[in-house]
Amino acid sequence: MMWENWTIVSEFVLISFSALSTELQALLFLLFLIIYLVTLMGNVIIILVSTADSALQSPMYFFLRNLSFLEIGFNLVIVPKMLGTLIIQDTTISFLGCATQMYFFFFFGAAECCLLATMAYDRYVAICDPLHYPVIMGHKSCAQLAAASWFSGVPVATVQTAWIFSFPFCGPNRVNHFFCDSPPIIALVCADTSLFELEALTATVLFILFPFLLILGSYVCILSTIFRIPSAEGRRKAFSTCSSHLLVVSLFYSTAILTYFRPRSSTSPESKKVLSLSYTVVTPMLNPIIYSLRNSEVKAALKRVVHRTLGPQKL
Repeated sequence: MMWENWTIVSEFVLISFSALSTELQALLFLLFLIIYLVTLMGNVIIILVSTADSALQSPMYFFLRNLSFLEIGFNLVIVPKMLGTLIIQDTTISFLGCATQMYFFFFFGAAECCLLATMAYDRYVAICDPLHYPVIMGHKSCAQLAAASWFSGVPVATVQTAWIFSFPFCGPNRVNHFFCDSPPIIALVCADTSLFELEALTATVLFILFPFLLILGSYVCILSTIFRIPSAEGRRKAFSTCSSHLLVVSLFYSTAILTYFRPRSSTSPESKKVLSLSYTVVTPMLNPIIYSLRNSEVKAALKRVVHRTLGPQKL
C-alpha cells in the first residue's frame, strides 16, 4: 500500500554549486575548464612520450601509462557534466545517465586504487629485490597485473550501481553533489538501506583501505632497504625512483579516506564537495605534472620526443 504514493523518478537534479552567485560559478567554470584541459593534455603527453621513447619501456612506465588512461577516464566521467551545471545551468541528469556516471566512477576509482597498489609492488621489487626484478616483473606479469587492476573495478561498480538503482525513490530527486556519488543518491531512497551500507563499507575497505595498507607495507620495506644503502648518492637515486608515486598516493588516498571514512555527522555536504573535487579534478591534473617535473627520465624523454618531432622542421 505504501508504494501507491511513491513517485517514479525519471531524472535527478544535481545541486552542484548552485548556492554560489552566477559570477562565482562563471569563475569556477573557467578554473575547472583550465584544469580539465591541462589534465587531458598532461596525461596524453605522458602516454605518448612513454610509448614513443625507448628509454621508458620499463614496467614502471607501463603502469604509468595505465594510470594516465585511468585518470583521463575518471575525468571524462565527472568534469564535463560539472562544467555544464556551472555555465549553462544544465543540472538535470537522467536516471540512466546518473546510473552510468556512478558505474564508471566506481569502476575507475576501484581500478585506480588497485593500480596504485600494483605500482607500489613494482617499486618494492625494484628496490628490495633488484636481482630478480626482470624475472618477477616480466612483460607477461606486468600485463596480468594491469589487467587485474582494471578488472577489479568491474565487480564493485556492477554490484554497487545495480543495488543502488534497484531501490525505490520516493520523489525528491535533488542530489546535493556535483556528480552521482552513492551517499547523496542513497539519501533519496525510500527503503531500508542498512544492508547495502554494510556492503558499501565492506567494498570501501577492500578497494580503498586494503590497497592503501599494501602500499603502506611496501613503502615500509622500501624505506627500510633505502636506509641500509651505504652511500648517500645511492639512497638519493633509490628514493627518487619512488618519490613521485609516493606523492601521488598521498594526494589520492588522503582525500579519498577523508571523504569515505569520516562519520556522516562530522562532514557537511559542502566540505564533501570540496574533498571530492580534490580527488576527482585536482589530483588527475597533478599526477602528470608530478611525474614529469620530479622524474628526470620523463623530462629527458620529453625533450628527445620534441627534438625528433620539431628538429627536422627547423633544418
